[in-house]
Amino acid sequence: MKHKSWRFVPLAVLALAFAGLAAAPSVQAKEPSAEAVLNTKCSTCHPRTATGGLFRIDEQRKSPEGWAMTVRRMRQWHGVILSDAEAQNVVKHLADRQGLAPEETKPFRYALERRTLVESPDDSDVAVLCARCHSYARVGLQRRTAAEWRRLAHMHLGQWPTAEYQALARDRKWWEIVSGPLPEKLAAKWPLDSAAWKTWKAHPSPNLAGDWAVAGHRPGKGDYWGRMEVKRSAADSYRLSYRLTWADGGIETGEGRSVVYTGFEWRGSTRLGREQVSEVLQASADGNRLEGRWYLDDQDAIGATMVAVRGKGAIANLSPSAVKAGETTRLVISGNALDKEVSLGNGLKVEKVVSATPEALTLLVSASAATATGPREISVGKAKAALLVYDRIASLKVEPETMVARLGGNGGPVPPAPAQFDAVAFTADNLRIGPVTAKWSVGNFDETAEHDQDARFGGQLRPDGLFMPAGAGPNPARKNLNNVANLLIKAEVAEGGATVAGSAHLVVAPQRWNDAEIR
Repeated sequence: MKHKSWRFVPLAVLALAFAGLAAAPSVQAKEPSAEAVLNTKCSTCHPRTATGGLFRIDEQRKSPEGWAMTVRRMRQWHGVILSDAEAQNVVKHLADRQGLAPEETKPFRYALERRTLVESPDDSDVAVLCARCHSYARVGLQRRTAAEWRRLAHMHLGQWPTAEYQALARDRKWWEIVSGPLPEKLAAKWPLDSAAWKTWKAHPSPNLAGDWAVAGHRPGKGDYWGRMEVKRSAADSYRLSYRLTWADGGIETGEGRSVVYTGFEWRGSTRLGREQVSEVLQASADGNRLEGRWYLDDQDAIGATMVAVRGKGAIANLSPSAVKAGETTRLVISGNALDKEVSLGNGLKVEKVVSATPEALTLLVSASAATATGPREISVGKAKAALLVYDRIASLKVEPETMVARLGGNGGPVPPAPAQFDAVAFTADNLRIGPVTAKWSVGNFDETAEHDQDARFGGQLRPDGLFMPAGAGPNPARKNLNNVANLLIKAEVAEGGATVAGSAHLVVAPQRWNDAEIR
């Protein structure tokens, strides 16, 4: 990565990804239906059109988070009186009827899953005109007609009259562009009607109840695997329970609930051990695979990837996903009703079966020094999985490559937002070996940061790669800088008598006072 010095950064770059619409409870029978709410409360301001739809509402499609933002805005800006259950019901109805297809959300899953939000927009005009104040993903997770995109531009200027003079917009005729040619461009780029949506809308929603094998990785803690039992409580609503085993041997259990929007958007809320987490997962078309991320409700930078599979013999994950030639590795193959017949290919040998359960095979696997390196396919019964054989760690990358932490605390209402890093090893051919234990350190990013002693004031980097930012509020020792910082995060591992290192860029920014479901 070519680092670039900065002290002032657009808000969209400094934002972290937000996802995780709170799982809605099952709608009670006494609550009005979503159609009733739309007809009685929404139609007051959104009259019926000639085609029978509701003005403006029928000219949009959004993710569940997008519709949740819309409903919340109606309550806050226009005083619409809705109970929480009514609001959840309307969001569910609109997301199902006017949502997004999997192909349409794919480029922007990072925002829904609250991964780091340092973006690389594919349209520089939209990035400059829209993503200077919020993320590019927020725009890309909507579909509107040209007329409706233009109304959105009018809403922006009506709500924020100085928008044209903010966010560096004075370098162009902002209003002339966003009210003129831009709506047509957006409608062509992200149209209301699409073949992907028409196809997906006709797709039947799968019943996700059943016994699932789950696996994933949490930076700073390691891999996990286990079971998730899902029971249907109502249409698209589920109760779930977890039993997870961590790579260090720890056991964790949890109970939660989830709602599935648009037939594939899983939004869960679970008490896992002592932590409350939100789940943002995507279901496959056949309903036999879930994939995404879960994160702590109060610290969304801390979380884990998650894959869940069901069906006899399905493999969820390998831990680790690579073995080193000339060494013996403890390999855990997790999955659902796994076969005990394992084939690893030439040069790999199962020295011992440590344990064998339907959900996990734990093996001691030796790889001869002469074993051919590179990716290979292994089999467990009829199921297949990819395993990498490597000879050495050639390079180290710190993930995420660019990250933001935020000041907070010190008795104030906004808690600090930490940043979690992972050290990931790669081969000489740039094949991913996976996360490794590393020695962490923090330094100043550039000459300006060195002069201002950013590493001294910005916060502390823990041995597990978790950076905890300093407190908010005035800092007399730094005059006008408070505790903001521009830092270089460094990781090192020993390999063959040498040191392999990697680094990442961390900006320690002020608090975020206003947040949204999609930042």
